[in-house]
Amino acid sequence: MEPVFFVLAIMGCGDGVTNCAQTRIEPAHYATIQQCQAAMPAALARNTDVDYPVVSAACRRNGPQMVDRGVVRKPS
Repeated sequence: MEPVFFVLAIMGCGDGVTNCAQTRIEPAHYATIQQCQAAMPAALARNTDVDYPVVSAACRRNGPQMVDRGVVRKPS
């Protein structure tokens, strides 16, 4: 199974941070969410050419993900 890692998505948004769309993904992969978040300021500084009034970033989990298929029980 492949490892789980985080990528940094660069988002372009309209005024008021509305209608956001992913414009690109940074090429680096991060082992933890904390490493990804620490890299955000530098990534935003590298991506000022995005043609939106507001540019933001978001860390996204990438790789295989498992879902617990537990039994749903009705309350008594």
